[in-house]
Amino acid sequence: MVKRVVILGAGGRDFHNFNVYFRDNPEYRVVAILQTQIPGIAGRRYPPSLAGKLYPDGIPILSMDYLEEIANKYHVDEAYLSYSDLTYEEVGHIISRVLAIGMNYRILGPRETMLESSRPVIAVTGVKTGAGKSSVSREIARILVDKGYRVGIVRHPMAYGDLEEMAVQVFRSYEDLDKYHATIEEREEYEHYIRMGLPVYAGVDYGRLLRIVEKDNEVILWDGGNNDWPFYRPDYMITVADALRPGIEVSSFPGEVNLRLADAVIINKTDQAGLDMVKKVEENTRRVNPRAVISYAVSEVVVDKPELVKGRKVLVIEDSPTVTHGGAPYAAGYVAAKKYGGEIIDPRPYVTEFFRKIYEEYPHMGPVLPSTGYTSEQLKELEESINNTPAEVVILGTPSDITRLIKINKPVVKVSFRVKIAKGPGLDELVEKFLERVKAKIT
Repeated sequence: MVKRVVILGAGGRDFHNFNVYFRDNPEYRVVAILQTQIPGIAGRRYPPSLAGKLYPDGIPILSMDYLEEIANKYHVDEAYLSYSDLTYEEVGHIISRVLAIGMNYRILGPRETMLESSRPVIAVTGVKTGAGKSSVSREIARILVDKGYRVGIVRHPMAYGDLEEMAVQVFRSYEDLDKYHATIEEREEYEHYIRMGLPVYAGVDYGRLLRIVEKDNEVILWDGGNNDWPFYRPDYMITVADALRPGIEVSSFPGEVNLRLADAVIINKTDQAGLDMVKKVEENTRRVNPRAVISYAVSEVVVDKPELVKGRKVLVIEDSPTVTHGGAPYAAGYVAAKKYGGEIIDPRPYVTEFFRKIYEEYPHMGPVLPSTGYTSEQLKELEESINNTPAEVVILGTPSDITRLIKINKPVVKVSFRVKIAKGPGLDELVEKFLERVKAKIT
């Protein structure tokens, strides 16, 4: 008997799980893909060209608000959780909601969803968004390039646009970002590598993408999104934990999965946290994954124009995922504002209705403005909110140069940071362990 299912997602893992498990599987019918976390992306359709022969009309993509209605109307049998950055409390509420409807609750694990590669794969993941995994990924990429390897960066999907057009994407330049209409969130993750001269691969169909990446590169670096586990089976896996949020490494989903899978764990931001906080993260790590090697890291935050910050009223803009569904009250921009003596202005009284709703949805957020801008309308609201704020200077904690997308009526200071290992195996040592493990694949 064919089972009717819904996939619960957020514009990334949900599509991948469908592609690798459900697309050509006659035992299931996906009734709908229900999405959350990302404002304004529901109401689309997973196109027939990607959905396959079992879905000639594609699959509706709706808000998670319709879960009960869809489940009852179409007599759905099972719901598959397919997104990340959740606390266990949030997962529990989802389970209860699904079971109360009468459905079975399911999660597809790494064995069913990781694709095998003929190339060596090193993966960098996090226990939660905002832990600092991307800065670790960039340093790993630099080390591999310095050793003479052709490195392809594969990013976790951020499939918020036209799904057919973005099925397989390769970013080599700023023009490619414009070509694919990349959102701020995508630019935050891609621009660093473009500046390094490295190609970034992303999209919707990661099976098709893998064939391209393998052809172009000697080594694949998986730079994880949110706190999801990799789509490609890694030969070596590094997980980044957050010293400023002790306990989250064993109370988030699937952050704890990454912690347990890791060959190496880097406890980041140890310079900003108390010793007891750092020790708590290390104790939790050793308890659930005693085989992993552990390093302490610091994130050095600097700005390009420090003279514009000291004693000035500043508006801090942080990358949206970190301070929204990532759960962090602030990030690098706030740290930089404090470090360089800025007077931080709370933007909440001056933002548009769109951003007021975001603050209501994420009440943990501090006096910072999230860089949310998935559509042209949202970008206009971001611009209006920034320009309404009575600040003298804007501090861009987001890695993306949003001045390419919107007009800001104040001087802009850009934040950058690099991760450094303070204790334990260095990143060079971790790369050497990876290369030793995969030398048969490389030769």
